[in-house]
Amino acid sequence: MAYHHGDLRRTLLAAASEVIAESGPAALSLRELARRAGVSHAAPAHHFGDKAGLLTALAADGWSMLADELAAAGPDLREAGVAYIRFAVGHRAHFDVMFRPELYHAEDPEVAAARDRAGESLAEQVGAITGDEDARAAGLAAWSIAHGFAALWLGGAFPPDIGTNAEAAARPVLKFLFGQG
Repeated sequence: MAYHHGDLRRTLLAAASEVIAESGPAALSLRELARRAGVSHAAPAHHFGDKAGLLTALAADGWSMLADELAAAGPDLREAGVAYIRFAVGHRAHFDVMFRPELYHAEDPEVAAARDRAGESLAEQVGAITGDEDARAAGLAAWSIAHGFAALWLGGAFPPDIGTNAEAAARPVLKFLFGQG
């Protein structure tokens, strides 16, 4: 990917996603991003400061995209779980970074706002099927189930006969656990 014009920030984030998807967050370096984007080695530092700054931007984007996916699922908690898994599979680099707050500035206002928005979507979906007393526990359970499924899927831990479509494989599991039609 060589940078020619346009949004260098977006280009660098896309290159970071590629590196992380290929080799994990530890393999990421600003110098490698500059090489992939075809810009000076100082360009990524100009935009992000350092690696943690870059990963903060990636995490903020990830939380925002996840919030959008959850909101688009509507009030159906099972579909929210499927949306969560779809996001994890479709945006693996973001997913890998988002849940490793030691890699980035977790209390960055943009990260916090996007993370809160995702949490609010999940809380609304959980609230549609539980009482107020059970909402926190149900929210943690729903998140744990969807996140666990996504992590197992991404780690290749499921048996081959579960199939190759994460969403299709997740629906009966989520239906069984959430008791929704």
